[in-house]
Amino acid sequence: MNKGNILIVDDNQNVLNSLELFLKYKFTSVYTLSKPDQILALIKAVPIDVILLDMNFTSSINTGNEGIFWMKQIQKEDPTMVIILITAYGDVELAVKVIKEGATDFVLKPWDNHKLLATLQSALELKKSRDEIKSLKKKQIVLKESKESEYSSFIYKSEQIAHLFKTVEKVAGTDVNILIQGENGTGKEVLAYEIHKRSKQKQYDFLKVDIGSLNESIFESELFGHKKGSFTDAKEDRIGKFETVSGGTLFLDEIGNISVSLQSKLLYVLQNKKVTPVGSNEQIPVDFRLICATNKDLEKLVTEKLFREDLQFRINTITLIIPPLRERIEDIPLLAEYFLERYKRKYEKNSIKFNAEAIEILQQYPWPGNVRELKHTIEKAIILCESEIIRPEDLFLKSRNLNELNTNLNPQSISDNEKILISSTLHKNNGNISKTAIQLKIGRQTLYRKIKQYKINLDGDVEE
Repeated sequence: MNKGNILIVDDNQNVLNSLELFLKYKFTSVYTLSKPDQILALIKAVPIDVILLDMNFTSSINTGNEGIFWMKQIQKEDPTMVIILITAYGDVELAVKVIKEGATDFVLKPWDNHKLLATLQSALELKKSRDEIKSLKKKQIVLKESKESEYSSFIYKSEQIAHLFKTVEKVAGTDVNILIQGENGTGKEVLAYEIHKRSKQKQYDFLKVDIGSLNESIFESELFGHKKGSFTDAKEDRIGKFETVSGGTLFLDEIGNISVSLQSKLLYVLQNKKVTPVGSNEQIPVDFRLICATNKDLEKLVTEKLFREDLQFRINTITLIIPPLRERIEDIPLLAEYFLERYKRKYEKNSIKFNAEAIEILQQYPWPGNVRELKHTIEKAIILCESEIIRPEDLFLKSRNLNELNTNLNPQSISDNEKILISSTLHKNNGNISKTAIQLKIGRQTLYRKIKQYKINLDGDVEE
């Protein structure tokens, strides 16, 4: 028995009875209808794989237009449905017309049982393929939505990031190669995806390759692809990353970690837009938007002969530098709230929130791991917090505040030491509140409060 449900639609009851008797033991289920206006209701209620549809339901009309009409109605309801039209008045011209209109096949009355059965078996295979393609498309949509959710958007209100995005807006729609620099965890991949979303390649793939993790033995195979039998484990042809992302955006992360010997191979592809799979002599054209990222000083690597200067020029037509989180502390509350909303939904703790002291501690902490460390800190706090309020102790961060700094000062007058420390730091930073707060490792609101308390002006002078 073939797994599949067949629907037969014909106004001749003898035809219905004959086909049902022949097919009911050969397929999972066989349904019959004598009136075509009942088709749509049935296929909504029952999973049908193949429809055998009569072309003529009016005895005086033999044009086949009725069958074509109902075929189109079915296709509107289910574009993956496989439809085979049957008629006693078939000819070559009508068969060609029906196939062009979207029918899978054409069967004449009286039919040959063996041929009909073979036709239906082929039709079931086609339906299976269409369903698999439909499923894959749904998965692609889910994966795309998941990727959108993963990368989210760049959360900020600081002037540094606002200035950075002014440049992003200018270059995103061009084809220039972009180099993103920044410490680990600052959001280089998120920024690369932001550029992709605003680019001409946005309808195509965004593919990340951690190029620093590819050793010499798999570099060419992963990026260029290989032919079956080209090396011991090459059991089938494989398309490389460059060819896979053609038309879209290729994000090469940790570009500063690539060995010198591999840099020349990468440079050749970037210059010529062609790849040669391992084990092949054929050059395959590729076309992609290139964005690279690194946390290393490429200028220094070039000076030390560890990075090719011509490759550096090729990848950094435009350089974007993401400042570390400690230099944009005004972004921390926004990011903290964003991750709070994200993870409280994930862990079903919808009532949880920060208290004011927790936010202040988050702003005081230097975040050596940047946004990535902040994200993990918030997730851990939500998981381990035993109440609905996240307090400083729930963050598991080392205390870094003025009191800690004061332990190294003269113990006879803590307030005098604070006053001197704040005054000198303000003076050194030309009255810049943000820089002063960062260096003192306190929140800006705390700094404002102490400036007012000690009557210090922004020049760092103490008012008498």
